[in-house]
This record gives sequence, structure tokens and C-alpha cells, in this order.
Amino acid sequence: MKDTGKAGGLAVALVDALRETGGLWFGWSGDVSQEGSFGSMKLDTVRRVTMARIDMTSADYDEFYAGHANRALWPVLHYRLDLAVFDRRYEEGYRRVNERFAARLRPMLKPDDLIWVHDYHFFPFGAELRSMGVENPIAFFLHIPFPAPEILAGLPGAEGLVRAMLAYDVVGFQTERDADNFRRFVVTEIGGTEMGDGAVIAGGREVLARAYPIGIDAEGFARQAVTPDARRHTARIERQMAGKRQIVGVDRIDYSKGLPERFRAFERLLEDYPENRGTVSLMQIAPPSRSEVDAYAEIRRELEGLSGRINGRFADLDWVPIRLLVRSFTRRALAGIYRASRACLVTPLRDGMNLVAKEYVAAQRAEDPGVLVLSRFAGAAERMPEALIVNPHSPEAVANALQTALAMPLDERRQRWQELYQRICDENASVWAKAVLDDLRSHGRGQASVS
Repeated sequence: MKDTGKAGGLAVALVDALRETGGLWFGWSGDVSQEGSFGSMKLDTVRRVTMARIDMTSADYDEFYAGHANRALWPVLHYRLDLAVFDRRYEEGYRRVNERFAARLRPMLKPDDLIWVHDYHFFPFGAELRSMGVENPIAFFLHIPFPAPEILAGLPGAEGLVRAMLAYDVVGFQTERDADNFRRFVVTEIGGTEMGDGAVIAGGREVLARAYPIGIDAEGFARQAVTPDARRHTARIERQMAGKRQIVGVDRIDYSKGLPERFRAFERLLEDYPENRGTVSLMQIAPPSRSEVDAYAEIRRELEGLSGRINGRFADLDWVPIRLLVRSFTRRALAGIYRASRACLVTPLRDGMNLVAKEYVAAQRAEDPGVLVLSRFAGAAERMPEALIVNPHSPEAVANALQTALAMPLDERRQRWQELYQRICDENASVWAKAVLDDLRSHGRGQASVS
């Protein structure tokens, strides 16, 4: 479990949900050791949550995590077959780690436990548990997109991967589109039957495949925005801006996030609406990730080159167009930064949900809120229509939306914000977790595994 002061949206939402129910958090420790998954288990208890973590060997890390998960599955699931690397050794490592992790969890399970598996690293985890005789109800939740069948079919072994997913009783996705893509694959590629209300039958198993949009603790995050640390960050930015306005983006460095496209859209804003020169800046917070993957290092170099060129073209003595911060901030600091920003750019080329969009809304001042500019390809767009929805591939469209956001009257900003804020409060992390677990309790029957 990560330090939730700096953890990503996925970990924070899971921590918030698990602390309410209590239970066991089992997974990778984040460490690499010679013993790997055969070594001792690291056990800690915080409040009602027991954390059980095991290491990986360097081979496991290279083949399972850096290899198959992030060089094959991640790009395919984000519709980037052109960037995928398919290597049988990586795939074997992926299966090996799932098997070993399942074997370590198996003795810890009690007959009445509900099991909830998360994300693309562990697609076959449920099938491994079933092969070991586990009959408990098991749910799976995918935090990133699930592509259309014709895209997923490009992944070698895609059919086997989806068959393994049929070992779960409930399979959850961020959006209706993702859930529909999964059901279509089961029907068209495996010969399954869609039963309605999210259920599919294949290989003698009935699986519930539905959308459960993940939420945040919106009211809790709103409180973060008025903590002393957040206030310091808000005040510091407002002093630096001295009446100017800031647009903010917060994304890991990743080709799915559309960061180069975002920088070009901001450049187009300065070209097409010159009144923003000297008065509007873009702050892009971009923590590095997966530096061992070449594509990520290339994106960082591209971003540094773009920001340098745009700043060289437009900067003045007292104004810099783009500030690129390749580092992480605590959640409280981010809340303060969001609060000081007139607009937020959330423009991924493809994203499962994107909780930055919800955090930005939660952090705003009710009396003077900012405006969210949101990609139509972020899962959040399904439930946030009051944002300005854009095509991130069109710099003109994004620039136009930014100009609309900057010029939007206060009454309209308040109305849009109020509707967004009420919805993210109503659809918070607890509601998300309860929806999945309620369906698992009612649908999970520990059926036999699929061959």
C-alpha cells in the first residue's frame, strides 16, 4: 500500500473503501529481492486493514511488470497496438507471477471471504485461484480502458486472457463502453451468449460484466483544499501570478495522457487568441513513470523540447507560458494548486476514468470555481457532461474550449461546478465499492473454472 499522501487515484480510492469494510490488502511490496515471492511476507495492520506484501525477483519484475504488463497489455488496452511489444518470455513471466501470488494468498483465505482483484496486472489471478480449489466469490475491476474486440484481438493470446477472466463472478469496468467491449468479445470471439443486464454466459459460467465508475471522497478532498499546506500552495501561486490566470494539468508522463498534444493546443491558444499572451500560463505537473520503457523517456524529451520552444517563442520578462514540473506533489499540495487554477486540462488520448478531473472539481471555491476541460476519451466524460468536452487530437478544439473557459461568466461557472460537485459527492468511492461488493454477494457462487 502506498503512502496516501502521494498515492495515485486508484490506491487512494481503494484505501478509502477498504478502511470502511476492513479486510486484507495483498499484493506486491514494490521491492525486488533474490527470494522474490518465495521470501517472507511483510505484514502490517493500519486501522482495520491488514497489509500483506511480497517481493518479486528481478526476473519477475522485468518479465511480469516492465515486460508483459507495461510493454504489451498497457499499450493494447489503450488502443496503441503500434507501441506494443509481444514477447513469449514476458507472457510466461506474467503467468508465473500470477500463479505464485495466488499460491501465497490461498492459505490466507477464509471460507466466507469475498475476493476483489484489481487491474490489468492480474487478469488471470482468479483463474489461478480457481485451479487451486478456491470457491469464494471473486470480483475483478479494471481501472484502465478495455478496448474494442477488433483491437484486443491483436494481442496474442487475447482469447485465453478473456477466458481466464470468466473465472471471476463479477468483472467491473470504468465505463459502459468498456463493459460493452468485454461482452462483445465474449460473444464474437469466444462464442458466448449475452443474457441482458450485464450478464454473459460462456464455457459453462455466467459472469456479470458491468460498469462501476470509480469515485473519490469528494467532500474529504474539498477539506484538503483548505488545510494549511494547501492554503500555502494556493497563496504562493496567486502571489506569483499577480492577477494573471493559470491553467493546470496533472498527469504521469505516459503516451496515453496526450501531453504533447496538450502543449500544442496551448500554443494554438496563444496563436489564435493573442490577448492571452502575458496573462495566461499553463502549469503541467508530470511525475515520471516507467523510465525503463523507452517510450516514456521519449515523451519526456518531447515535452521538454516543446515547452522550451513555446517558451522561447512567447515568453516575456515577467511571464513564462509553460511551467513543466517533472515531480510529484502531496494530495494537499495538489488541492491547493487546483484551487488556484482558473481551468484544468484533462485531455488524455484514452483513459479509464481519470480522477484528476474529479479532484479538480472538489478543490474549487464554490463562490469562484474554475472550469474543467475534459477529453471525450476519458472515462470521466460519461458522468461529467457539464465540463467542456473536447477531442484531444484537435489543437483547435482544445484551444477554443480553453478560451471559452477563460471567458466564461461567473454565473455559468458556478452552475456547471455545482452540478459536477453534487454528482461526484453522490458517486463517491464508498458508493463505487458498495456497488461492486453488493453485486458480488448476490452473484458470486464460486462456479467451476473455465477450461
